[in-house]
Amino acid sequence: MISFRRFALRRGSRLLLSDIDLTLQSGWRLGVIGRNGCGKSSLFAALKGELEADAGELDMPGKARMASVAQETPALPDPAIEYVLGGDVEIAAALKAESDALDANDMDGVAAAHHRIEELNGYDARARAGRLLHGLGFPAETHERAVASFSGGWRVRLNLARALMAPSDLLLLDEPTNHLDLDAVLWLEEWLRRYQGTLLIISHDREFLDGVITHTMHLHDGKAKLYTGNYSAFERLRAEQLRQQQIAHDREQAERAHLQSFVDRFKAKASKAKQAQSRMKRLEKLAGTEAVRADRAFRFQFADPDRVPTSMLRLEEVDAGYGDKVVLANVGFGLEAGDRIGLLGPNGAGKSTLVKSLVGELIPLSGERAAHKDTRIGYFAQHTVESLREGASPIEHLMDKAPTASQQSLRDFLGTWNFAGDRAFESVDGFSGGERARLALALIAWDKPNLLLLDEPTNHLDLDMREALADALADFGGAIVLVSHDRHLLGLVCDEFWRVSDGVVESFDGDLDDYARWLRSRNNAQGKPSAAVAAAAAAAIEKERRQADAQTREREKPLRSKLKKIESRMGALDGELATVQAKLADPKIYEGSTAELMSLSQKQGAWRQEKETLEAEWLQLMEQLEA
Repeated sequence: MISFRRFALRRGSRLLLSDIDLTLQSGWRLGVIGRNGCGKSSLFAALKGELEADAGELDMPGKARMASVAQETPALPDPAIEYVLGGDVEIAAALKAESDALDANDMDGVAAAHHRIEELNGYDARARAGRLLHGLGFPAETHERAVASFSGGWRVRLNLARALMAPSDLLLLDEPTNHLDLDAVLWLEEWLRRYQGTLLIISHDREFLDGVITHTMHLHDGKAKLYTGNYSAFERLRAEQLRQQQIAHDREQAERAHLQSFVDRFKAKASKAKQAQSRMKRLEKLAGTEAVRADRAFRFQFADPDRVPTSMLRLEEVDAGYGDKVVLANVGFGLEAGDRIGLLGPNGAGKSTLVKSLVGELIPLSGERAAHKDTRIGYFAQHTVESLREGASPIEHLMDKAPTASQQSLRDFLGTWNFAGDRAFESVDGFSGGERARLALALIAWDKPNLLLLDEPTNHLDLDMREALADALADFGGAIVLVSHDRHLLGLVCDEFWRVSDGVVESFDGDLDDYARWLRSRNNAQGKPSAAVAAAAAAAIEKERRQADAQTREREKPLRSKLKKIESRMGALDGELATVQAKLADPKIYEGSTAELMSLSQKQGAWRQEKETLEAEWLQLMEQLEA
C-alpha cells in the first residue's frame, strides 16, 4: 500500500502537485495520466526516492521490491541476453558465483552456488530472459549480440526487458510503448495483465491503457484524483462529473442572482429588512461552485494539397532489401488518391523496408517503382525526430526549407503548430520529445504533401497531441500509409490494412482485433510443434536417454566387477573370522599347544586388517559410482 498525505512536489520554482491525499492499494494496475508537464514523471521520481516531497508525507511499503526502466543504457560489450538476465540481481550473482567457482576448480563453491540457484529457481532464468527478448521483438540471432551494437530505440527495449526480468512487488513504467511496434505492444499488454504486483504506468496510448489498467490517477491543476476502471471508464466518469459540476454552478448562479435581486430591491424597506438580511446570509453560505473551464484543445492541420493525382505511386514485382538480402519479395503495391492504408506485421517483417521503398529511399533490388510526377511525399521516419539540427530553432529549421519566405509568414505558420512568440526562436535542444515530434510534423506539413508516409509518428506524443494528429489526418485530402503501434490512431485514420509477413505484402481482410487474433494464433503455432513433431522429439529424447543409460552402465562395469570381487572376498573373510572366533572361544584351546593359539591369533589379526582395507576400498568405489 502506498499513501500520500498532504503531499506536495515542486520542480524548481514551479509547484507541480499540492495537498495530495491518496492511498494506492496493493495489486492495483494504475494508469497515471495528465498533460505533459503536469508532474507524472516527477511523481515517479519521488516514488523511486530520487525527489524529496516539498510538503507532506509519502509512505511506501518497507520491504517492497521496486523495478523501473533505466533511462540510459551504457554501451556495454555484454551480450543482450546477459544484460537482461542482470535485471534479476540475485540470480545473476549466483550464476556468476557458479562460473567463477568452476573457473577456480572450487567444488565447494560450485556446490554452494548450485544450492543458491535452486533456492532462487534460477535454472530457467536464461530461458525467461530469452522469452522477454523475443516478446519485445529481438530475433533469436540477436540475443548474443553486444548491447553496444544496438541503436537507441532497441536499447530502450533492452532496458524494458531488464526491468520486467527483475523480481518486483512494485513496477513503474514510464511510456513503455515508445519505440515498440504493434506486435510488441500487444505482447507487453498480455504480460502486464499477468503481473502479480502493483503496477504504475504512464502512457499516452489509450488502447494500451484500456487493456492493462484497473484504476486511473488523473493529475490536473496540481491535484490528483483516483478513478476506478480503465481509461475509457475514466473519460466517461470525468465527463459526467464535469457535467454535474456545471449544472451545480448554473443552479447556484441562478439562486445567487435571485437572492441578490431580492436584497437589492428590499434592503432599504424596514418591513423587508429582516428578510433581506436572511437572504444576505444565505448568499454568503453558497458554496461557490467553480464553473467548468474548457481546456483549450490543441488543433493543427495539413493544408489541402495543390493537386492529388488519381494514381500516385506503385511498386510492381519489387524485391526489396539490403545488399544481397531480400526482405520482401515480388511486392505489388499501389496507392490511389484517397487511400488510407495501415501496415501491420510482426516485428522485423519489413514494414519500414516497404515504407522506404515507397519513399524511394531504398532502391528496389528488382522490379519497378513508379510515381506520378505530381506526387509530393511527406515522410516521417522513426529517426526523423533525432535528425533535427541541434542548436537550431523552429524558425531556423523552417528557413532551411523556405529561404525566400518572409519571417512573418514563417512565424504565423509555426504559431498554428503551437510554436508561438519567442517559442519559435528557442533552440530545439531544450524541447521535449513531444515538441520535437510536433516540429518534425510541422516541417512536413509546410511542403503541402499529397501523400503522407508515416512510420511510428506518435512516439513521444501525449494523448491530446495524438487526438490532434488523428483529427488532422482524418481531414487530410491526400493519401496516407501509416505504421503505428497506436491502435486508436490506426482505427480512426485507416480504411484498410495490409499485412507484411514472411517476406510477403498482402491485403488483410479484417480489423485490428482480427489482426491481434491472427498474431496470437501465429505465435502459438510457432511455439507449439505438431503432434508428429512432438512424438518424434519424444522418441529422440527416449533414445538419447537409453544411450546415456548404456554409456553409464559401460562406465560402471569395471567398478561393479571390482566391487563384486571385494564383496566375495569380504564374505570369505567373514567365514574364516567366524571359524577362528569359535575356536578361540573354546576353553580347551588354552589347555593345549601355545603355538596353535598364536597361529589363530595372528590369522585373526591379519584377516581383520584385510577386511578393514577391503571395506575402505569398497566405500571409495561406491562413492565413484554415486558420482
